[in-house]
Amino acid sequence: MSSNRKPTLADVARDSATSIATVSRAMSQPGLVQPDTLERIRQVAARLGYVPNRRARALVSGRSNTIGVVVPTLNSPIFSATLQEMQRAFSANGYQLLIASHEYDSANEAGALAQLISHGVDGLVVVGGDRPQSTRTMIDAAGVPLIQMWEGREGFDRVLVDSFQAGYLVTRYLLDLGHTRLGVICGHLRNNDRQAARVNGIRAALQERDIPLAQTQICQQPLSLSAGRAGCMTLLEMVPRPSAVIGTADLLAIGAMIEAQGRGIDVPDSISFAGIDNVDFAAHLSPSLTTVDIPAASIGAETAALMLQRLDDATLPSDRTVQLPVNLVVRHSTGPCKT
Repeated sequence: MSSNRKPTLADVARDSATSIATVSRAMSQPGLVQPDTLERIRQVAARLGYVPNRRARALVSGRSNTIGVVVPTLNSPIFSATLQEMQRAFSANGYQLLIASHEYDSANEAGALAQLISHGVDGLVVVGGDRPQSTRTMIDAAGVPLIQMWEGREGFDRVLVDSFQAGYLVTRYLLDLGHTRLGVICGHLRNNDRQAARVNGIRAALQERDIPLAQTQICQQPLSLSAGRAGCMTLLEMVPRPSAVIGTADLLAIGAMIEAQGRGIDVPDSISFAGIDNVDFAAHLSPSLTTVDIPAASIGAETAALMLQRLDDATLPSDRTVQLPVNLVVRHSTGPCKT
């Protein structure tokens, strides 16, 4: 083959002793090709420098073999775990993820979705169901499958976790330890139905014991370690000081605990800390963080499964729901109330 000519499907088929149809299938639906044949085709394609022309394939098939995913932020171990599992599943079935983030800004999310739709993605994945009507209308008009993660509006496929229950579980546990003076550090509640549901769960558990949750006990912050520290500074100024602090994301709880320890406050003897998410490093802190496990990897796997099923069979019901469990994980950052 001339060094100036791009390699073609026919070249790969000839050198791998397979048919053009088999090579095409290996590129678009690798799960349908025998592993040894697939490996041989991939080795030949790599040696020749063959790269599929996705535009040409899309013109023929009507599909781009891409899935658009919009998440609130890429600076999150939870969303990273979800995206990694989705990428693994989609890649095994010949699809590539196109990923965008909006930093919790509804206008940015609308812009990202418009870009993905204009690129001809075969499906869309979003986080939550709380967005302006104009964005919903745009998604509906796109005519592509939609999967919602964590929360979501009815009428569309959803992979859900009970954020309300997560807030309720961790609060009830602290109440059972004797804590009645709680402080809450949460993400900004506007345009974030997951954070709002967690705070509502905290409030509901307190109401069962006739304990109010004043606005002064809730500190809204960006979802980061440094913001957790800032939130803790605010809560420690309360009189009397909280005996326990809940971060509605582990990053907030960990940042808050670091701030307290930096001030010489003993954890958990003087103040308890608990989070929600169960990020990997929560178990390796000193003390290890009590939290609620949100199955981020399973969210990604189930989302990919729903989308692949939908792409394979457009006649499936459009409102399928997968509900994943949340579980309290008790560690060493919480203890009985001593004040």
